[in-house]
Amino acid sequence: MSSSGGEFSFELRVSRWAELAWPPAGSNVPTSSSGTPSSATVVARQLGTRKRRWDTVIVEADPAGLRERAAFGARELDSDLLFVVRNAPAGWEWYRDALPDPGYPWRYVRETIHRAAARDLLETRRNGNRIQIRRIAPYPDWVRRIVAIENKPDLDASAARALADQLQHDVDRGLADEVWLATASTGGRVERALLADFPVEAGVLAFDFSAGVRPEAASVEWLPSRLDAGDPSEGGDRSADRRRRRLELAERAYGRGWRSYHRTMRPDCRSFELRRDGRLLSPWCTAKVRKQTAAECSGDCPAFSPEPPAWRTRGWPIEGGPGKGIKRLLRRRRRRVRTRERDGA
Repeated sequence: MSSSGGEFSFELRVSRWAELAWPPAGSNVPTSSSGTPSSATVVARQLGTRKRRWDTVIVEADPAGLRERAAFGARELDSDLLFVVRNAPAGWEWYRDALPDPGYPWRYVRETIHRAAARDLLETRRNGNRIQIRRIAPYPDWVRRIVAIENKPDLDASAARALADQLQHDVDRGLADEVWLATASTGGRVERALLADFPVEAGVLAFDFSAGVRPEAASVEWLPSRLDAGDPSEGGDRSADRRRRRLELAERAYGRGWRSYHRTMRPDCRSFELRRDGRLLSPWCTAKVRKQTAAECSGDCPAFSPEPPAWRTRGWPIEGGPGKGIKRLLRRRRRRVRTRERDGA
């Protein structure tokens, strides 16, 4: 399949590879006695903080903790929901006795409690005019490590200079445990001059996707150093804030994954297809006869042509036509991978 589609296509390929083969051969990630990774992996894309967004994020999770996390549903828990769910008591208590001071008005906490109850994240009842809460299960400590990957398939001198500052920012912030640069293989080793300004703590992966996405597509050009993210020995508010932000990032990764591109692209266009690219089902535009970028695939595209109503009513499920079918397929694949990781199958 054509390698067009730019960084977006490369990003999808790296994300699928991470789902198949993380950690890369030769890395320092702990493995089990059988040689397989001891952590489950949750892969997402385009996540980060207000000041920094990463192309690919890998959450290495405790498999037992990931199974326990499933009790709270498949959707992400935002910071407000996390505050309530993590502090909910095992027995019935008035919510203002059970929860620590939030630092903002309690009426907002009540709104969050109602949202949590509507999603079956906790139980509520009234005792007079007081709302009592009780947890459905302890919120697990499921996150082991967070790995950030910056994708740049065409690494030239100007791109390397721009990335050097971004990677140094990632290293200095220490929000992730490891930071990697992913680039396309040129048939030889990545030119050392391009990496001269990169922080030595950042790793480098080179990918050969000429045969599609496969577990063997990556080679390690430089091993990263482990950063001090969430160091338990670091006390005080800074350490607590860092742990909170890491958990919020992991929750967003859990809830969104990397296949959510269908939410911003137009699978309801008659030219939108999924085509096999090794172990990846990749978006393909039959009008452009190539992979489309996420920005191109919109209602403003000159080639956009909505599915005819007949496609949605004749020979297709009542839920909709091919576009709806593509969304269901991507959701099923995501659930299947999540179940495999959670159950260790």
